[in-house]
Amino acid sequence: MLKHIVMWKLKDPANGAEMKRRLDECAAIVPGILTFEVSLAQSGLEATFDVVLYSEFTDKAALDAYASHPTHEALKPFIGAIRSERQCMDYEV
Repeated sequence: MLKHIVMWKLKDPANGAEMKRRLDECAAIVPGILTFEVSLAQSGLEATFDVVLYSEFTDKAALDAYASHPTHEALKPFIGAIRSERQCMDYEV
C-alpha cells in the first residue's frame, strides 16, 4: 500500500472550499484508491497549511493512474493559481 499526503498553503484561504470540492471529485476516478480524504484547516486547531489531502493507494501504479487521470490533470492549473506552497510525501507501508 502507498500513502500519498499533500498539503497546500493558499494565497487566500477563502479558496479552500472550492479546492476541496474539486479534489473530492477525484475520490474514485481510478481503481486502486483505498482512502481519499480532503480537509480544510479548522478554526481553533493548530494548522500550518490550509488544505490537506490524505490518500491511500493499492500500489504505485494506482497512484500513477490517479496522477495522470484527466480529472486530476484538469485541477492542476486551478490549484497552481491559488496556492502559495505545496508539500507532498509518498511512502509505502
